[in-house]
Amino acid sequence: MKYLKWIGIGSAILLVIACFMPWYHLGWKDLTISGVEGGGKFGKPGYWHFVFGFFFLFFSLIPKIWAKQWNLLIVALNVAWMIRNFFMLAICSGGDCPQRQYGIWLLFFASLLMLLSALFPGMRIPQHTNAESKE
Repeated sequence: MKYLKWIGIGSAILLVIACFMPWYHLGWKDLTISGVEGGGKFGKPGYWHFVFGFFFLFFSLIPKIWAKQWNLLIVALNVAWMIRNFFMLAICSGGDCPQRQYGIWLLFFASLLMLLSALFPGMRIPQHTNAESKE
């Protein structure tokens, strides 16, 4: 738990790197899709991961409870967008199915590590005793 914050920061950097790697290969069009090069109708889905990664890093470095709560929202949105990219971009059309490449798997594992890091932030909450609250 002690190193989970740094694992989360490393996985956010890994998430950005994975957006530049190939995600899918469309054999019938000889087209490779990455997070920043969608090739027409696929758009550029990696840009949202850049936004989520930035806010994840920002809220991870702030040692406040509200920042950790916002970080949970950011990571949940990132995982939802990753699931969308993982399944929706891999839909078969006309019997031809895209082949998953190593970039989408790296994105998958980086997003899950970020979720794990946000679920267990390792932050100590100050304890108040009854004597302190009566004063």
